[in-house]
Amino acid sequence: MISFILPPARPHFFQLPAIDHWNHLYRFTAFDIFILIPYLTILAILAVYGIHRYHLVYLYLKHKDKVAQPKVKLEVQPRVTVQLPIYNELYVVERLVEAACNIRYPRELLEIQLLDDSTDGTSEVGGACVAKYRELGINIHHIRRSNRHGFKAGALENGLKLATGELIAIFDADFIPAANFLEDVVDYFGDAQIGMVQVRWGHINREYSFLTQVESVILDGHFVIEHGGRHFSGRFFNFNGTAGIWRRTAIETAGGWQHDTLTEDTDLSYRAQMEGWKFLYLPHIVCPAELPVEMNSFKSQQARWAKGLMQTAIKLLPRILLSKLPWKIKIEAFFHLTANISYPLMIALSFLLLPAMIVRFNQGWFQMLYIDLPLWLASTASVSTFYLISQKELYPDWRLRLKYLPFLMSLGIGLSVSNSKAVMEALLGIKSSFKRTPKYRIESKKDRWVTKKYLRRTGVLPILELCLGAYFGLVVFYAFTTQNYPTIPFLMLFVVGFTYMGLMSIIHMTLHRWLRGL
Repeated sequence: MISFILPPARPHFFQLPAIDHWNHLYRFTAFDIFILIPYLTILAILAVYGIHRYHLVYLYLKHKDKVAQPKVKLEVQPRVTVQLPIYNELYVVERLVEAACNIRYPRELLEIQLLDDSTDGTSEVGGACVAKYRELGINIHHIRRSNRHGFKAGALENGLKLATGELIAIFDADFIPAANFLEDVVDYFGDAQIGMVQVRWGHINREYSFLTQVESVILDGHFVIEHGGRHFSGRFFNFNGTAGIWRRTAIETAGGWQHDTLTEDTDLSYRAQMEGWKFLYLPHIVCPAELPVEMNSFKSQQARWAKGLMQTAIKLLPRILLSKLPWKIKIEAFFHLTANISYPLMIALSFLLLPAMIVRFNQGWFQMLYIDLPLWLASTASVSTFYLISQKELYPDWRLRLKYLPFLMSLGIGLSVSNSKAVMEALLGIKSSFKRTPKYRIESKKDRWVTKKYLRRTGVLPILELCLGAYFGLVVFYAFTTQNYPTIPFLMLFVVGFTYMGLMSIIHMTLHRWLRGL
């Protein structure tokens, strides 16, 4: 059996009584303090963010019966420009253009822009599709740029200069707007103060794999609890970059599309709301979209969102906190924009956990029960509550979907490595390009992605993820040898999360390379 050698006794330059197994006084050593201060500080910060998640759940449940209704039925329909920003979307560009051209709206009032920054065969496919629908009388334009300056924000900015619409509807390449989308949404702009209307995302391929099932739960939590709680309680919330409509003047008066963050949608959303524009969220209207089916693409998407939100926090939080906005808006904006700081904190906590367990074991269980356990519950149990309620609100068979919650927590832990890198890049001011999420037109379990283009490279992060998985295997072993059995199920979330993330990243990349090489 492997035995763990505990640190030798050190001079007690700082002493504090503590209760151990036998109710004797325990004196803290320098080593104990060196471990416990950062460990408990990080736990306390994560617990605060966990309590905030509970508060969002409370706000949602309190206001969930509120339903936005159009104030008036527009007698004169506004001119609408539909923008379709794409970059190398060979497999979905036809589906996107077809869906946009099938939207019901007076033809003389509808304009469609395919904003194409592609560098591969997507432009030829998209151009042919645009030409086809132009012949059928659709007012659609294929807009190309000589470079990708500003990435998606730059494409939207360029398209806005050429647009004729009073309202601007935006759909990313993985979305399929319904034919009645504009009919359902446009009337809400009868209120002259409405600057943007966002609808809820649906999931075309939710049943495709275990990964897509978990992704759907993550997005449902965001759209049901976060958007619902923030919007209906009078807090700011954000446009999600797609499946929404902007009033053109709201974009322009807020300073337009800017590309100094990777989440240009959140950046513009906060600037517009600070200018006094009202936003609407319509959870009863759903726009279906394709979920990432490959691990490296999913990680890239999550890292882009994590970095972009932190960049937006650095850019806008000082202005928000110094403004005359109500404190409830300021506080919610702080938690919203800084939430991803939890990822580097989780990595730091991961390395501290084993030595902290050793220290706590020597001190006794009493302190763990009245200090550590409440902090851990506040940090983690709120996640389960958050997503459980979102599933209950959306699906009649929500009880069957509870099986995904433990794995969802593991997946969130597993994302800590890639998302921590993204957050630290934002904090250090390291710029990076906009890495769009590859789409493969995966709509059913029969569809395959492994032989298609656009797969993300793994880099070295999967190795670090596997090392962390092995490290937590050691922590589980220590918990077993010290008979700390109640902690083992929780520690297994770390083992599964890091190991699954690393293995799937490597397997997906290897499988893709092998099959593409055949």
